[in-house]
Amino acid sequence: MTTMTEASVREFKMPDVGEGLTEAEILKWFVQPGDTVTDGQVVCEVETAKAAVELPIPYDGVVRDLHFPEGTTVDVGTSIIAVDVSGDAAPAEPRAEAPQATEEPKTEGSGRQPVLVGYGVAASSTRRRPRKGPEVPVQQVPVQQVSTAIQTELNGHGGAPSAASPASPAASAVKERPLAKPPVRKLAKDLGVDLTTIVPTGPDGIITREDVHAAVAPPQTPQPTVPAVPATAAPAPAPAAVSYDTGRESRIPVKGVRKATAAAMVGSAFTAPHVTEFVTVDVTRTMKLVEELKEDKEFAGLRVNPLLLISKALLVAIRRNPDVNASWDEAAQEIVVKHYVNLGIAAATPRGLIVPNIKDAHAQTLPQLAESLGELVSTARDGKTSPAAMQGGTVTITNVGVFGVDTGTPILNPGESAILAVGAIKLQPWVHKGKVKPRQVTTLALSFDHRLVDGELGSKVLADVAAILEQPKRLITWA
Repeated sequence: MTTMTEASVREFKMPDVGEGLTEAEILKWFVQPGDTVTDGQVVCEVETAKAAVELPIPYDGVVRDLHFPEGTTVDVGTSIIAVDVSGDAAPAEPRAEAPQATEEPKTEGSGRQPVLVGYGVAASSTRRRPRKGPEVPVQQVPVQQVSTAIQTELNGHGGAPSAASPASPAASAVKERPLAKPPVRKLAKDLGVDLTTIVPTGPDGIITREDVHAAVAPPQTPQPTVPAVPATAAPAPAPAAVSYDTGRESRIPVKGVRKATAAAMVGSAFTAPHVTEFVTVDVTRTMKLVEELKEDKEFAGLRVNPLLLISKALLVAIRRNPDVNASWDEAAQEIVVKHYVNLGIAAATPRGLIVPNIKDAHAQTLPQLAESLGELVSTARDGKTSPAAMQGGTVTITNVGVFGVDTGTPILNPGESAILAVGAIKLQPWVHKGKVKPRQVTTLALSFDHRLVDGELGSKVLADVAAILEQPKRLITWA
């Protein structure tokens, strides 16, 4: 077997493939130990809290180790694959030993641009050891070199503390960039707390909200930072395993997109004061226009459906009432009015509900909007929506009518001020020109953040959308 040297091994770390993400789940490996890989070759697919993303390897070589099996959730900055880049490397059997500290591949000055957002995460921004420095846990207790499995290394086991070991640069690096999730960082910023001064109590050294609140609480009486526990005290009994009837129940782990959606919805529901208004409207003329556009050569090959005209109607309503397209800046106590519209479309996928958005939808013509909607839907169904496509939305449409539902009370996407729910379009008896006739009718529901959208503004927006769908010619007169 070829002997690997420290200089010949490259450790590829889990990159931050989205803004502020701290972890990702390995969905599938496309290579195995002993396989030859080339620069730019996709080696695995991972799922973050926002989307599924394929990861390319940034160098040539032979795969020596896959540090984690499929289905494992890995922290950003943790090495996931080892590649021998010495030109004479030969395929080898999988190793059970953890890799030694290695030098990261250089991206500066080499002329090679990062392939993914956040590629080459600096070691100081993760809980892993910095370059060329001895590993130091978050508690800053030196440990000896370990050669057990990589997971043991990540858990901080395998070495006894050495009282004679001096403080290392790695300890200060970890202290300078403490590990905390974005909401906790924002809380610390709002309260004026320096995260580097906080001793984390969360799992794997993560700073929690309670840690931040404790840092600003007035001191009681001088006491040790860690409660004194007798050395002979017995460990607390492990909680009893939850039992359930496996024959009649099943459990699905909440992770990835579903976990992020749940957290976002809870945060939105209990942060922004929601108000929802409803209107039932005759959309018979809109449905006729949809059929006419399907025959128009300008829309040949494009998807034309009611959602296209509903989207355009909302864009026109926002143009007439621009203050509804805004967000709330809690830190600055300001309303931020957006002079552009990134139109989000809620899409149900096998991985959960996602909301990709059409950038600068306000500037698109009707055929361009039809093309963008078609691409958005097909990409979402294929599970290829990128994290960037789900960031920066300003207002959203959710079409619950496709499930036969009349309407609903949608919850705002965090950072947005309004969301429009579209119900099922059904043939119903309707008073038209003084007579009861069968007409195509639907119900619209607009939820908005009452901190920045009052009842008058919300009502105007909803009324404008309804008026356009009732008389589509207003798309011309009001545009």
